[in-house]
Amino acid sequence: MGENAYLTTSIFERLSLRGQVVVITGGARGIGLALAFAIAEAGGRVALVDASPNPHEHYALLKEKCARVEFYQITAAGICPDQRFLDRSPEGVKKCLEINSLGTYYSAQLAVEHMIRNPSKEGEGRSSKGSIIMIASIAAHQASKDQFTSDYCMSKGAVLSLTKQLGVELAEHHVRVNCLSPGYMRTNLTDVLLKARPALRTPFNEQPPMKRMGDCTDLMTAAVFLLSEASAYMTGAEMLITGGMHAGRIV
Repeated sequence: MGENAYLTTSIFERLSLRGQVVVITGGARGIGLALAFAIAEAGGRVALVDASPNPHEHYALLKEKCARVEFYQITAAGICPDQRFLDRSPEGVKKCLEINSLGTYYSAQLAVEHMIRNPSKEGEGRSSKGSIIMIASIAAHQASKDQFTSDYCMSKGAVLSLTKQLGVELAEHHVRVNCLSPGYMRTNLTDVLLKARPALRTPFNEQPPMKRMGDCTDLMTAAVFLLSEASAYMTGAEMLITGGMHAGRIV
């Protein structure tokens, strides 16, 4: 694009996902399902893969909204064990890393192999062969004093580091890799957690400087941005969506 490209560039067109196929791992519910709705609204086609055999009831609404959506069951999911460091078993730690870190690694590897085999999309108005979004976490940056999530923090730190490495390594193949790092988010899983441990409601809502938890809608536009041509010059980057938690707080 030339130096005067801004004169003819449409922001809405650059944010469009028309003609693009997006695969979401862990898409049966929660953040993954919410991102599927965002992608559908932006014109993309969606394939959801998840360990659960039954997607959330809102999947039916997604099928009505999206021109094409498919659901596939796989043996993968994200987990967040909450147990003191000294009580964690080797088997439990291994499972967390295999699912959260290695699951991300191998899913990305399969996706990139497919993207590289595809013909270049530059002639279709695309500057890259594909875009990958990984889901890291505020836990990659700071500890939680209210939960005991040592191996989860380690696994998400690995995802963040992988994002940076692949962003650089895959640039020559015209594949972009970025990540979203959410803070405390309202999801199906956190709703269950808060019912079981209502005392967590206070820190979850008070620790962010914005004094509230986020929800899946806070991630939807960011995901479309990172998948679309609007972020064509971004790779190896992290978008922190934490209500300000990553910046600290006034004490």
